Amino acid sequence: MNTKSRWELIGKHDASTIDEMAKNFRLPLSIAKVLLNRGLSTIEEVERFIKPNIKNLNDPFLLKDMDVAVDRLITAMREREKIMIYGDYDVDGITSVSVLYLFLKDLGGDVVFYIPDRAAEGYSLSEIGIDDAVKQGCAIIITVDCGITSIHESKYAKTKNIDLIVTDHHEPGDVLPEALAVVDPKQPDCGYPFKELAGVGVAYKLIQGLAKRLELDESYAEKYIDLVAIGSAADIVPLVEENRVLVKLGLKKLNTNGLKGIITLIESAGFVPGKIEVSQIVYGLAPRINAVGRLGHAAPAVDLLVTRNHNQAIQISHLLEEENKRRKQIDTITLNEALEKIDKEIDLVNSSVIILAAAKWHPGVIGIVASRIIERFYKPTVMITIDNGIGKGSARSIAGFDLHSALKKCADLFVQFGGHKYAAGLTIEEKNIPEFKKRFNKICSELLSVADQVRIIEIDDEIDIEDVDFELIRLINTLAPFGPRNACPLFVSYNLDVVGEPRIVGNNHLKFRVGKNGKVFDVIAFNLGDAIEQLREKRKVDIVYNIEENKWMDRNTIQFKVKDLR
Repeated sequence: MNTKSRWELIGKHDASTIDEMAKNFRLPLSIAKVLLNRGLSTIEEVERFIKPNIKNLNDPFLLKDMDVAVDRLITAMREREKIMIYGDYDVDGITSVSVLYLFLKDLGGDVVFYIPDRAAEGYSLSEIGIDDAVKQGCAIIITVDCGITSIHESKYAKTKNIDLIVTDHHEPGDVLPEALAVVDPKQPDCGYPFKELAGVGVAYKLIQGLAKRLELDESYAEKYIDLVAIGSAADIVPLVEENRVLVKLGLKKLNTNGLKGIITLIESAGFVPGKIEVSQIVYGLAPRINAVGRLGHAAPAVDLLVTRNHNQAIQISHLLEEENKRRKQIDTITLNEALEKIDKEIDLVNSSVIILAAAKWHPGVIGIVASRIIERFYKPTVMITIDNGIGKGSARSIAGFDLHSALKKCADLFVQFGGHKYAAGLTIEEKNIPEFKKRFNKICSELLSVADQVRIIEIDDEIDIEDVDFELIRLINTLAPFGPRNACPLFVSYNLDVVGEPRIVGNNHLKFRVGKNGKVFDVIAFNLGDAIEQLREKRKVDIVYNIEENKWMDRNTIQFKVKDLR
């Protein structure tokens, strides 16, 4: 059981407000409360939430420099100038490159793409990539999902007579790159009303801007919106406002008329085409798309997403499947080594952060491992791999802690760093790592209280399991897609009977049944196998859980997916 968690009911709504909401919308009280917890109370707000529309998106020209970027690209296409799209090697970057590449190609643009080699070039715009653009005769480089901190590289591009257009969603530094246009909603002087777009979301706004300026039909910009959904979901951005529109409509496109490469990948992953949800993107498709970029070069992943050739799609999907298996093996080895170092080096009682450094850890998996460590110990975590005196690090945060701002206080120790509130990357000389460990731990200890380091489980409502049925599940599903700031509704029920014998399945997962007054439900509790003896002894349990429909062998049942239990 998770001993470092606190259960909290969210939304302190009075009973009369919940009753009124339930009556107005003819809903169970629990669903009315969920809607209120999401900040929805009027018919217009609920309608817009449940049925998002492309017309709900903001005008792309509200983004600073969007007009400059659009005008330059239209000129380039008219004059047949070559354009390079330069992206990051993660899913957000790969989908950003793919969606913009396909769109510009459809307009007749002379377009190439470039993804940096993680090991040789590192993150963001590189001189090697700029030189490649010169070699290929490119007049323009458009960065997607990167570039906002590429100050030196932007000056280098200028010396090569390259017009640079930066599109990014990461936090800018104190100085912006010297570019023809910088399109990033997080710029301090950008008045764009929604700041939480993924990199692929910003790339999509550029597409919208081009479509609008060229007076194309609105549907033209939506042609590849399934890629926008995949990149946004994979980057774990808040699924509210514009992101909700893009992901909801993108999933609809993916499940009805998805791109050939994506459908092939879905099939090779063992999923059912037409039934893809956010969780399957995050835990199934994204790791496969990521795998080649983590262990080698990400270009094949772009090739997969843009191909219209069935045989090529099958070949690349097979490659991604094999690379993902290899990535999992490296993950496991690295995690075990990290846990050994924590046991030997980290005072978990007095340390507010976990910083680990080792030679030759694979740079492509340290971010994943950092996230796994947070799952276990719930402390901000930095994993650094050292090669030839240079450390490359991936940092991950916990809820409510602004990792980027904290790292900024150590900026003088880094060769470079960038990212956002919950994830960041950094490069540091090996000799500076001891000082970084000391200083960053002090910074985190000052910013994080003991209470901050306890995982809070936010619960929508306490319900009676006797009220759970398939209609409740149907109503819950109307609130999808689920993700940050629109989590799948989480309920709590107390003093339930443990029915039958609990058992361990898979890798320390717990299966059992709970009942009350004769009504019994199946339960799956991932990574909570350690609680089995207490369940067997006490025969009573409190659970925090999602309610889902479980389909197996043409039989539909209701299952509780437990997040925590006592």
